[in-house]
Amino acid sequence: MLLAIDIGNTNIVIGGIEEDKILFEARIATDHSKTSDQYGVEIKNILSLFEVTPSRVEDCIISSVVPPVFNSVQTGVMKVIGKPPMVVGPGIKTGLNILMDTPSQVGSDRIVIAVAALAEYKPPLTLLDLGTATTIEVVGDGNTYLGGCIIPGVHISLEALTSRTAQLPGIRLDRPGKVIGKNTVDCMRSGIMYGTAAMIDGMLERVEEELGQSTNVVATGGMAPFIMPLCKREIKVERDLLLKGLNIIYKKNVAEKRKNSR
Repeated sequence: MLLAIDIGNTNIVIGGIEEDKILFEARIATDHSKTSDQYGVEIKNILSLFEVTPSRVEDCIISSVVPPVFNSVQTGVMKVIGKPPMVVGPGIKTGLNILMDTPSQVGSDRIVIAVAALAEYKPPLTLLDLGTATTIEVVGDGNTYLGGCIIPGVHISLEALTSRTAQLPGIRLDRPGKVIGKNTVDCMRSGIMYGTAAMIDGMLERVEEELGQSTNVVATGGMAPFIMPLCKREIKVERDLLLKGLNIIYKKNVAEKRKNSR
């Protein structure tokens, strides 16, 4: 079994993959204060929860956008499975041609999602990830990573709104009944949810105008299933792009890793 781990700003996604099938997926909170021992215990508990023994884990791959947490998770994994994980970063084979000013600064999660989407959809692609931030990335013909946009995420926008306005309450992000709300809560819910959807529709229009062609649009991330139905554009929602991408990247690089470990 391959243990695939993505360290995000809010959550750490942990998945077990065997023969290209995702057997389990779990999330734990990203916590800068936890030690490698604490992360090791959490990872071991998750394996136990899904009735997986550490000896069944043949290898591990990690991507991370949180450097202070990465070392603790990496060391914790090594304490559980007894071997160093593969790390998504400079020098790893992805099959992407990254046309950015500084390719090494592109978040590893962005690369992983692009690799997974290219395995299932034909470019040009516009990829949306609705997590802590809402990110848009564009992949052109020839697996060329062209760049993208980073926007405050849905929850960040809501937190900013409620923390800076004394009379606006915290709300649940349910689907709004109407665009024109009749009370404060409904007005906030409509503004956040429909506002995000309208922003995505508008950004997609501008991206394709700049490219001079239409694109296949694919979305992932925790808020994607809630926001995408409110968009006017046809957008495919993929829940497991991160884990699928990690599996693909691992297979592209495992022979080299085994060679170097001899």
